[in-house]
Amino acid sequence: MAHARAHRGRTVRTLEELIRIPSISAQPARAGDVRRCAGRLAELLCRIGLERVRVVETARHPLVYGEWCRRPGRPTVLVYGHYDVQPVDPLGAWRSPPFEPTRRGDHLYGRGASDNKGQLCAHLAAIEAWLRGAGRLPVNLRFLLDGEEEIGSPSLPDFLRRGRERLASEVVIISDTRMLGRGRPAVTVGLRGLLNLELEVHGPWRDLHAGTFGGAVHNPLQALSELVAGLHDRDGRVVVPGFYDRVRRWSERDRRVLAEAAPGDEAILRQARVAAGWGARGWTLHERTTLRPALTVNGLGGGYQGPGSKSIIPAAASAKLGVRLVPDQRPLEVEQLLRRHLMRATPTTVQATVRAGSRVPPVLFDTAHPAMEAASAACLRGFGARPAFLRSGGTIPAAGMLRRALGAPVVLLGLALPDDGAHAPNERLHLPTLWQGINTLIWFLLEVARLSPATCAPR
Repeated sequence: MAHARAHRGRTVRTLEELIRIPSISAQPARAGDVRRCAGRLAELLCRIGLERVRVVETARHPLVYGEWCRRPGRPTVLVYGHYDVQPVDPLGAWRSPPFEPTRRGDHLYGRGASDNKGQLCAHLAAIEAWLRGAGRLPVNLRFLLDGEEEIGSPSLPDFLRRGRERLASEVVIISDTRMLGRGRPAVTVGLRGLLNLELEVHGPWRDLHAGTFGGAVHNPLQALSELVAGLHDRDGRVVVPGFYDRVRRWSERDRRVLAEAAPGDEAILRQARVAAGWGARGWTLHERTTLRPALTVNGLGGGYQGPGSKSIIPAAASAKLGVRLVPDQRPLEVEQLLRRHLMRATPTTVQATVRAGSRVPPVLFDTAHPAMEAASAACLRGFGARPAFLRSGGTIPAAGMLRRALGAPVVLLGLALPDDGAHAPNERLHLPTLWQGINTLIWFLLEVARLSPATCAPR
Protein backbone atom coordinates (compact mmCIF):
# COMPACT_ATOMS: atom_id res chain seq x y z
CA MET A 1 0.00 0.00 0.00
CA ALA A 2 2.79 2.41 0.91
CA HIS A 3 4.50 1.94 -2.46
CA ALA A 4 1.27 2.61 -4.35
CA ARG A 5 0.58 5.70 -2.27
CA ALA A 6 4.10 7.05 -2.74
CA HIS A 7 3.91 6.65 -6.53
CA ARG A 8 0.46 8.07 -7.24
CA GLY A 9 1.99 10.87 -9.27
CA ARG A 10 3.72 8.39 -11.55
CA THR A 11 0.49 6.41 -11.94
CA VAL A 12 -1.28 9.56 -13.13
CA ARG A 13 1.55 10.41 -15.51
CA THR A 14 1.43 6.90 -16.94
CA LEU A 15 -2.31 7.21 -17.49
CA GLU A 16 -1.89 10.62 -19.11
CA GLU A 17 0.72 9.17 -21.45
CA LEU A 18 -1.66 6.39 -22.50
CA ILE A 19 -4.57 8.79 -23.00
CA ARG A 20 -2.46 10.81 -25.41
CA ILE A 21 -2.26 7.82 -27.75
CA PRO A 22 -5.47 7.79 -29.88
CA SER A 23 -5.81 3.99 -29.97
CA ILE A 24 -9.21 3.86 -31.71
CA SER A 25 -9.48 0.27 -32.92
CA ALA A 26 -12.55 0.91 -35.09
CA GLN A 27 -10.78 3.39 -37.36
CA PRO A 28 -8.23 1.96 -39.85
CA ALA A 29 -6.40 5.28 -39.94
CA ARG A 30 -5.56 4.82 -36.25
CA ALA A 31 -4.01 1.35 -36.63
CA GLY A 32 -0.54 2.81 -36.14
CA ASP A 33 -1.62 4.48 -32.91
CA VAL A 34 -3.11 1.23 -31.61
CA ARG A 35 0.19 -0.50 -32.31
CA ARG A 36 2.13 2.31 -30.66
CA CYS A 37 0.00 1.97 -27.53
CA ALA A 38 0.65 -1.79 -27.47
CA GLY A 39 4.38 -1.20 -27.65
CA ARG A 40 4.29 1.31 -24.81
CA LEU A 41 2.28 -1.05 -22.63
CA ALA A 42 4.80 -3.83 -23.22
CA GLU A 43 7.50 -1.46 -21.97
CA LEU A 44 5.42 -0.68 -18.88
CA LEU A 45 4.87 -4.37 -18.11
CA CYS A 46 8.62 -4.90 -18.26
CA ARG A 47 9.21 -1.87 -16.04
CA ILE A 48 6.96 -3.10 -13.23
CA GLY A 49 8.67 -6.47 -13.22
CA LEU A 50 6.61 -8.84 -15.35
CA GLU A 51 8.39 -11.49 -17.39
CA ARG A 52 8.03 -13.05 -20.83
CA VAL A 53 6.45 -9.81 -22.03
CA ARG A 54 5.61 -9.71 -25.70
CA VAL A 55 3.41 -8.01 -28.27
CA VAL A 56 1.36 -10.70 -29.97
CA GLU A 57 0.48 -10.06 -33.60
CA THR A 58 -3.05 -10.82 -34.77
CA ALA A 59 -4.96 -10.37 -38.00
CA ARG A 60 -5.79 -6.83 -36.95
CA HIS A 61 -4.55 -5.21 -33.72
CA PRO A 62 -1.98 -6.72 -31.35
CA LEU A 63 -2.44 -8.24 -27.92
CA VAL A 64 0.06 -7.59 -25.14
CA TYR A 65 1.04 -10.37 -22.76
CA GLY A 66 3.21 -10.65 -19.66
CA GLU A 67 3.45 -12.98 -16.68
CA TRP A 68 5.01 -13.59 -13.29
CA CYS A 69 4.78 -17.26 -12.29
CA ARG A 70 7.15 -17.87 -9.40
CA ARG A 71 4.78 -19.16 -6.73
CA PRO A 72 4.35 -22.92 -7.19
CA GLY A 73 1.32 -24.27 -5.43
CA ARG A 74 -0.40 -20.87 -5.40
CA PRO A 75 -3.36 -19.98 -7.63
CA THR A 76 -2.75 -18.22 -10.95
CA VAL A 77 -4.69 -15.02 -11.66
CA LEU A 78 -5.24 -13.79 -15.21
CA VAL A 79 -5.75 -10.03 -15.44
CA TYR A 80 -7.53 -8.96 -18.63
CA GLY A 81 -7.93 -5.39 -19.83
CA HIS A 82 -8.10 -3.48 -23.08
CA TYR A 83 -6.17 -0.49 -24.36
CA ASP A 84 -8.27 0.43 -27.39
CA VAL A 85 -10.83 3.23 -27.10
CA GLN A 86 -14.04 4.41 -28.68
CA PRO A 87 -14.21 7.11 -31.39
CA VAL A 88 -14.52 10.64 -30.02
CA ASP A 89 -17.45 11.97 -32.08
CA PRO A 90 -18.99 14.49 -31.66
CA LEU A 91 -15.71 16.33 -31.24
CA GLY A 92 -17.41 19.67 -30.66
CA ALA A 93 -19.02 18.40 -27.45
CA TRP A 94 -15.67 17.99 -25.68
CA ARG A 95 -14.66 20.74 -23.23
CA SER A 96 -11.00 19.84 -23.72
CA PRO A 97 -9.28 17.85 -26.50
CA PRO A 98 -10.11 14.15 -26.04
CA PHE A 99 -6.49 13.00 -26.36
CA GLU A 100 -5.01 15.76 -24.23
CA PRO A 101 -5.53 14.60 -20.61
CA THR A 102 -6.89 17.46 -18.52
CA ARG A 103 -7.17 17.64 -14.75
CA ARG A 104 -10.21 19.42 -13.34
CA GLY A 105 -10.66 18.99 -9.60
CA ASP A 106 -10.53 15.33 -8.63
CA HIS A 107 -11.15 14.17 -12.20
CA LEU A 108 -8.85 13.40 -15.11
CA TYR A 109 -10.57 13.92 -18.47
CA GLY A 110 -9.76 12.25 -21.77
CA ARG A 111 -10.84 9.42 -24.05
CA GLY A 112 -10.00 6.14 -22.33
CA ALA A 113 -9.53 7.74 -18.90
CA SER A 114 -12.14 5.39 -17.45
CA ASP A 115 -12.73 2.86 -20.24
CA ASN A 116 -10.33 1.19 -19.96
CA LYS A 117 -6.91 2.80 -19.58
CA GLY A 118 -7.57 4.15 -16.09
CA GLN A 119 -8.78 0.82 -14.75
CA LEU A 120 -5.89 -0.89 -16.54
CA CYS A 121 -3.45 1.44 -14.78
CA ALA A 122 -4.97 0.47 -11.44
CA HIS A 123 -3.88 -3.12 -12.07
CA LEU A 124 -0.42 -1.98 -13.15
CA ALA A 125 -0.04 0.02 -9.94
CA ALA A 126 -1.28 -2.85 -7.76
CA ILE A 127 1.10 -5.35 -9.36
CA GLU A 128 4.02 -2.94 -9.11
CA ALA A 129 3.22 -2.31 -5.45
CA TRP A 130 3.62 -6.03 -4.74
CA LEU A 131 6.74 -6.55 -6.87
CA ARG A 132 8.55 -3.37 -5.82
CA GLY A 133 7.17 -3.09 -2.31
CA ALA A 134 7.05 -6.71 -1.13
CA GLY A 135 9.50 -8.13 -3.67
CA ARG A 136 7.10 -10.72 -5.05
CA LEU A 137 3.44 -11.36 -5.77
CA PRO A 138 1.33 -13.56 -3.47
CA VAL A 139 0.01 -15.46 -6.52
CA ASN A 140 1.12 -16.39 -10.01
CA LEU A 141 -0.08 -13.83 -12.50
CA ARG A 142 -0.73 -13.46 -16.22
CA PHE A 143 -1.56 -10.10 -17.83
CA LEU A 144 -3.44 -9.95 -21.14
CA LEU A 145 -4.22 -6.64 -22.84
CA ASP A 146 -6.57 -6.50 -25.81
CA GLY A 147 -6.41 -3.97 -28.64
CA GLU A 148 -9.80 -4.92 -30.10
CA GLU A 149 -12.30 -5.00 -27.23
CA GLU A 150 -14.25 -2.02 -28.53
CA ILE A 151 -14.81 -3.85 -31.84
CA GLY A 152 -15.77 -7.19 -30.29
CA SER A 153 -12.32 -8.78 -29.73
CA PRO A 154 -12.38 -10.66 -33.07
CA SER A 155 -8.77 -11.89 -32.77
CA LEU A 156 -9.04 -13.13 -29.19
CA PRO A 157 -10.75 -16.51 -29.86
CA ASP A 158 -7.92 -17.68 -32.13
CA PHE A 159 -5.31 -16.58 -29.57
CA LEU A 160 -7.14 -18.48 -26.84
CA ARG A 161 -7.40 -21.61 -28.98
CA ARG A 162 -3.68 -21.58 -29.71
CA GLY A 163 -2.55 -20.68 -26.18
CA ARG A 164 -5.13 -22.20 -23.86
CA GLU A 165 -2.59 -24.28 -21.91
CA ARG A 166 -0.14 -21.40 -21.67
CA LEU A 167 -2.89 -19.17 -20.25
CA ALA A 168 -4.14 -21.71 -17.67
CA SER A 169 -5.42 -19.80 -14.62
CA GLU A 170 -7.65 -20.43 -11.63
CA VAL A 171 -9.19 -16.94 -11.55
CA VAL A 172 -9.78 -14.23 -14.16
CA ILE A 173 -10.24 -10.62 -13.07
CA ILE A 174 -11.47 -7.83 -15.33
CA SER A 175 -11.91 -4.20 -14.31
CA ASP A 176 -14.07 -2.75 -17.05
CA THR A 177 -17.43 -2.26 -15.32
CA ARG A 178 -19.09 0.27 -13.05
CA MET A 179 -19.51 0.77 -9.33
CA LEU A 180 -22.76 1.90 -7.75
CA GLY A 181 -21.20 5.25 -6.87
CA ARG A 182 -18.34 6.83 -4.95
CA GLY A 183 -17.32 4.50 -2.14
CA ARG A 184 -19.92 1.96 -3.25
CA PRO A 185 -18.13 -0.96 -4.95
CA ALA A 186 -19.84 -3.51 -7.16
CA VAL A 187 -19.04 -6.84 -8.75
CA THR A 188 -20.86 -7.41 -12.02
CA VAL A 189 -22.25 -10.93 -12.31
CA GLY A 190 -24.14 -10.71 -15.59
CA LEU A 191 -23.52 -9.08 -18.97
CA ARG A 192 -25.78 -8.73 -21.97
CA GLY A 193 -24.57 -10.10 -25.27
CA LEU A 194 -24.14 -8.06 -28.43
CA LEU A 195 -25.03 -8.30 -32.08
CA ASN A 196 -23.95 -5.53 -34.45
CA LEU A 197 -25.58 -5.17 -37.86
CA GLU A 198 -25.33 -2.68 -40.70
CA LEU A 199 -28.39 -2.21 -42.89
CA GLU A 200 -27.86 -0.65 -46.32
CA VAL A 201 -30.63 0.43 -48.67
CA HIS A 202 -29.82 1.08 -52.34
CA GLY A 203 -31.98 2.81 -54.93
CA PRO A 204 -30.90 4.63 -58.10
CA TRP A 205 -27.46 3.97 -59.53
CA ARG A 206 -26.34 7.46 -58.48
CA ASP A 207 -27.72 10.53 -56.67
CA LEU A 208 -30.63 12.05 -58.58
CA HIS A 209 -31.93 15.62 -58.86
CA ALA A 210 -34.75 15.91 -56.32
CA GLY A 211 -36.71 18.31 -58.52
CA THR A 212 -36.58 16.06 -61.57
CA PHE A 213 -37.18 12.75 -59.78
CA GLY A 214 -38.73 13.65 -56.41
CA GLY A 215 -42.09 11.89 -56.08
CA ALA A 216 -41.28 9.48 -58.90
CA VAL A 217 -38.34 7.51 -57.48
CA HIS A 218 -38.37 5.97 -54.00
CA ASN A 219 -35.80 7.70 -51.81
CA PRO A 220 -33.49 5.10 -50.13
CA LEU A 221 -33.06 7.36 -47.11
CA GLN A 222 -36.82 7.53 -46.65
CA ALA A 223 -37.14 3.76 -47.11
CA LEU A 224 -34.38 3.18 -44.57
CA SER A 225 -36.06 5.50 -42.07
CA GLU A 226 -39.31 3.59 -42.42
CA LEU A 227 -37.55 0.24 -41.96
CA VAL A 228 -35.78 1.44 -38.84
CA ALA A 229 -38.89 3.08 -37.40
CA GLY A 230 -40.78 -0.15 -37.99
CA LEU A 231 -38.53 -2.19 -35.71
CA HIS A 232 -40.39 -1.10 -32.56
CA ASP A 233 -44.02 -0.53 -31.66
CA ARG A 234 -45.19 2.61 -29.89
CA ASP A 235 -44.39 1.10 -26.46
CA GLY A 236 -40.79 0.33 -27.40
CA ARG A 237 -41.25 -3.40 -27.88
CA VAL A 238 -39.27 -4.97 -30.75
CA VAL A 239 -41.75 -6.23 -33.34
CA VAL A 240 -39.43 -8.71 -35.08
CA PRO A 241 -41.25 -12.09 -35.00
CA GLY A 242 -39.55 -14.54 -32.62
CA PHE A 243 -37.29 -11.89 -31.07
CA TYR A 244 -38.43 -12.62 -27.51
CA ASP A 245 -38.97 -16.37 -27.85
CA ARG A 246 -35.77 -17.35 -26.01
CA VAL A 247 -35.69 -14.50 -23.49
CA ARG A 248 -35.42 -16.07 -20.04
CA ARG A 249 -38.38 -15.60 -17.75
CA TRP A 250 -37.40 -14.22 -14.35
CA SER A 251 -39.29 -14.96 -11.16
CA GLU A 252 -40.57 -12.24 -8.86
CA ARG A 253 -37.90 -13.31 -6.37
CA ASP A 254 -35.17 -12.78 -9.02
CA ARG A 255 -36.52 -9.33 -9.70
CA ARG A 256 -36.67 -8.44 -6.00
CA VAL A 257 -33.06 -9.53 -5.46
CA LEU A 258 -31.96 -7.46 -8.45
CA ALA A 259 -33.89 -4.43 -7.20
CA GLU A 260 -32.16 -4.48 -3.81
CA ALA A 261 -28.87 -3.26 -5.29
CA ALA A 262 -30.09 -1.69 -8.53
CA PRO A 263 -30.36 2.07 -9.08
CA GLY A 264 -33.91 3.37 -9.20
CA ASP A 265 -35.60 4.91 -12.22
CA GLU A 266 -34.97 8.46 -11.02
CA ALA A 267 -31.25 7.82 -10.55
CA ILE A 268 -30.97 6.39 -14.06
CA LEU A 269 -32.83 9.34 -15.56
CA ARG A 270 -30.56 11.78 -13.70
CA GLN A 271 -27.50 9.99 -14.99
CA ALA A 272 -28.80 10.11 -18.57
CA ARG A 273 -30.04 13.70 -18.06
CA VAL A 274 -33.39 13.00 -19.65
CA ALA A 275 -36.85 13.79 -18.33
CA ALA A 276 -38.59 10.49 -19.01
CA GLY A 277 -37.77 6.86 -19.64
CA TRP A 278 -38.67 4.78 -22.69
CA GLY A 279 -39.18 1.11 -23.40
CA ALA A 280 -41.54 -1.81 -23.02
CA ARG A 281 -44.01 -1.54 -20.17
CA GLY A 282 -43.95 -3.61 -17.02
CA TRP A 283 -40.21 -3.34 -16.33
CA THR A 284 -38.12 -0.88 -14.35
CA LEU A 285 -35.47 1.05 -16.26
CA HIS A 286 -32.73 -1.06 -14.72
CA GLU A 287 -34.55 -4.26 -15.68
CA ARG A 288 -34.90 -2.98 -19.23
CA THR A 289 -31.11 -2.63 -19.42
CA THR A 290 -30.18 -5.92 -17.74
CA LEU A 291 -32.98 -8.52 -17.87
CA ARG A 292 -34.46 -7.47 -21.19
CA PRO A 293 -32.96 -7.29 -24.68
CA ALA A 294 -32.73 -4.05 -26.61
CA LEU A 295 -32.42 -3.04 -30.24
CA THR A 296 -30.80 0.35 -30.74
CA VAL A 297 -29.99 2.54 -33.73
CA ASN A 298 -26.35 3.53 -33.30
CA GLY A 299 -25.90 5.54 -36.48
CA LEU A 300 -27.65 6.72 -39.66
CA GLY A 301 -26.03 7.85 -42.88
CA GLY A 302 -27.18 8.99 -46.28
CA GLY A 303 -27.69 12.03 -48.40
CA TYR A 304 -26.04 15.41 -48.03
CA GLN A 305 -24.59 16.21 -44.59
CA GLY A 306 -22.75 19.49 -45.24
CA PRO A 307 -23.84 23.09 -44.61
CA GLY A 308 -26.85 24.46 -46.42
CA SER A 309 -28.96 22.20 -48.60
CA LYS A 310 -28.54 20.00 -51.64
CA SER A 311 -31.60 18.84 -53.53
CA ILE A 312 -30.91 15.17 -54.17
CA ILE A 313 -32.39 11.74 -53.85
CA PRO A 314 -29.40 9.82 -52.48
CA ALA A 315 -28.36 6.60 -54.17
CA ALA A 316 -28.01 4.78 -50.85
CA ALA A 317 -28.48 5.07 -47.11
CA SER A 318 -27.31 3.00 -44.16
CA ALA A 319 -28.04 2.36 -40.50
CA LYS A 320 -25.89 0.80 -37.80
CA LEU A 321 -27.97 -1.37 -35.49
CA GLY A 322 -26.99 -2.83 -32.14
CA VAL A 323 -28.82 -5.61 -30.34
CA ARG A 324 -28.16 -6.32 -26.66
CA LEU A 325 -28.97 -9.93 -25.88
CA VAL A 326 -30.02 -11.60 -22.64
CA PRO A 327 -30.10 -15.22 -21.49
CA ASP A 328 -30.96 -17.42 -23.40
CA GLN A 329 -30.83 -15.57 -26.72
CA ARG A 330 -28.37 -16.73 -29.38
CA PRO A 331 -26.63 -14.09 -31.53
CA LEU A 332 -26.77 -16.01 -34.81
CA GLU A 333 -30.41 -16.94 -34.35
CA VAL A 334 -31.40 -13.33 -33.58
CA GLU A 335 -29.41 -12.18 -36.60
CA GLN A 336 -31.39 -14.56 -38.82
CA LEU A 337 -34.68 -13.30 -37.37
CA LEU A 338 -33.71 -9.69 -38.09
CA ARG A 339 -32.52 -10.47 -41.61
CA ARG A 340 -35.77 -12.24 -42.42
CA HIS A 341 -37.87 -9.40 -41.00
CA LEU A 342 -35.94 -6.64 -42.78
CA MET A 343 -35.98 -8.43 -46.13
CA ARG A 344 -39.74 -8.97 -45.90
CA ALA A 345 -40.34 -5.36 -44.89
CA THR A 346 -38.18 -3.84 -47.65
CA PRO A 347 -40.33 -2.37 -50.44
CA THR A 348 -39.72 -3.66 -53.95
CA THR A 349 -38.69 -0.17 -55.08
CA VAL A 350 -35.31 -0.44 -53.29
CA GLN A 351 -32.79 -3.16 -52.40
CA ALA A 352 -31.56 -3.91 -48.89
CA THR A 353 -28.49 -5.73 -47.61
CA VAL A 354 -27.55 -6.66 -44.04
CA ARG A 355 -23.97 -7.14 -42.86
CA ALA A 356 -23.16 -8.60 -39.45
CA GLY A 357 -20.34 -7.47 -37.17
CA SER A 358 -19.80 -8.60 -33.59
CA ARG A 359 -21.70 -11.61 -32.26
CA VAL A 360 -21.27 -11.98 -28.48
CA PRO A 361 -23.50 -14.22 -26.33
CA PRO A 362 -24.73 -13.04 -22.90
CA VAL A 363 -23.07 -14.39 -19.75
CA LEU A 364 -23.96 -14.99 -16.09
CA PHE A 365 -21.42 -15.74 -13.35
CA ASP A 366 -21.61 -17.77 -10.14
CA THR A 367 -21.92 -15.42 -7.15
CA ALA A 368 -21.19 -18.28 -4.72
CA HIS A 369 -17.72 -19.04 -6.07
CA PRO A 370 -14.83 -18.48 -3.59
CA ALA A 371 -13.27 -16.00 -6.02
CA MET A 372 -16.34 -13.79 -5.54
CA GLU A 373 -15.85 -13.90 -1.79
CA ALA A 374 -12.22 -12.91 -2.33
CA ALA A 375 -13.42 -9.90 -4.31
CA SER A 376 -15.94 -9.05 -1.60
CA ALA A 377 -13.30 -9.20 1.13
CA ALA A 378 -10.95 -7.06 -0.96
CA CYS A 379 -13.63 -4.40 -1.47
CA LEU A 380 -14.25 -4.30 2.27
CA ARG A 381 -10.53 -3.63 2.77
CA GLY A 382 -10.11 -1.16 -0.08
CA PHE A 383 -13.40 0.72 -0.08
CA GLY A 384 -14.63 0.01 3.44
CA ALA A 385 -17.78 -1.65 2.09
CA ARG A 386 -18.88 -4.99 0.72
CA PRO A 387 -19.72 -4.84 -3.01
CA ALA A 388 -23.17 -5.11 -4.50
CA PHE A 389 -23.62 -7.91 -7.02
CA LEU A 390 -25.01 -6.27 -10.15
CA ARG A 391 -25.99 -7.14 -13.67
CA SER A 392 -24.89 -4.87 -16.47
CA GLY A 393 -26.50 -3.93 -19.72
CA GLY A 394 -23.09 -3.69 -21.33
CA THR A 395 -20.99 -6.30 -23.09
CA ILE A 396 -17.40 -7.45 -22.56
CA PRO A 397 -16.73 -10.06 -25.25
CA ALA A 398 -13.63 -11.42 -23.49
CA ALA A 399 -15.53 -12.27 -20.31
CA GLY A 400 -17.42 -15.15 -21.87
CA MET A 401 -14.52 -16.15 -24.11
CA LEU A 402 -12.13 -16.49 -21.17
CA ARG A 403 -14.60 -18.42 -19.06
CA ARG A 404 -15.28 -20.88 -21.86
CA ALA A 405 -11.63 -21.25 -22.89
CA LEU A 406 -10.07 -21.50 -19.43
CA GLY A 407 -12.92 -22.92 -17.36
CA ALA A 408 -12.09 -20.32 -14.71
CA PRO A 409 -14.39 -18.01 -12.75
CA VAL A 410 -14.45 -14.44 -14.02
CA VAL A 411 -14.58 -11.61 -11.48
CA LEU A 412 -15.79 -8.33 -12.94
CA LEU A 413 -14.50 -5.89 -10.34
CA GLY A 414 -15.09 -2.50 -11.94
CA LEU A 415 -13.64 0.82 -10.83
CA ALA A 416 -15.64 3.17 -13.08
CA LEU A 417 -18.31 5.48 -11.71
CA PRO A 418 -21.75 5.84 -13.31
CA ASP A 419 -21.00 9.44 -14.31
CA ASP A 420 -17.59 8.78 -15.87
CA GLY A 421 -19.07 9.21 -19.35
CA ALA A 422 -17.57 6.13 -20.95
CA HIS A 423 -18.11 6.15 -24.76
CA ALA A 424 -19.29 9.77 -24.50
CA PRO A 425 -17.68 13.20 -24.82
CA ASN A 426 -15.83 14.42 -21.71
CA GLU A 427 -15.04 10.94 -20.43
CA ARG A 428 -13.31 11.16 -17.08
CA LEU A 429 -11.86 9.20 -14.15
CA HIS A 430 -12.36 10.02 -10.47
CA LEU A 431 -8.85 9.90 -9.01
CA PRO A 432 -9.81 9.26 -5.34
CA THR A 433 -11.73 6.20 -6.58
CA LEU A 434 -8.65 5.13 -8.53
CA TRP A 435 -6.57 5.16 -5.33
CA GLN A 436 -9.18 3.09 -3.49
CA GLY A 437 -9.35 0.75 -6.47
CA ILE A 438 -5.59 0.17 -6.46
CA ASN A 439 -5.72 -0.75 -2.77
CA THR A 440 -8.64 -3.09 -3.46
CA LEU A 441 -6.73 -4.87 -6.22
CA ILE A 442 -3.70 -5.25 -3.94
CA TRP A 443 -5.96 -6.92 -1.37
CA PHE A 444 -7.65 -9.06 -4.02
CA LEU A 445 -4.40 -10.76 -4.96
CA LEU A 446 -3.76 -11.52 -1.29
CA GLU A 447 -7.28 -12.88 -0.80
CA VAL A 448 -6.93 -15.17 -3.82
CA ALA A 449 -3.56 -16.35 -2.50
CA ARG A 450 -5.39 -17.77 0.51
CA LEU A 451 -7.37 -20.08 -1.78
CA SER A 452 -5.98 -23.34 -3.02
CA PRO A 453 -6.04 -24.03 -6.78
CA ALA A 454 -8.51 -26.86 -6.07
CA THR A 455 -10.83 -24.44 -4.26
CA CYS A 456 -10.79 -22.16 -7.29
CA ALA A 457 -11.90 -24.93 -9.65
CA PRO A 458 -15.19 -24.22 -11.50
CA ARG A 459 -18.26 -25.12 -9.46
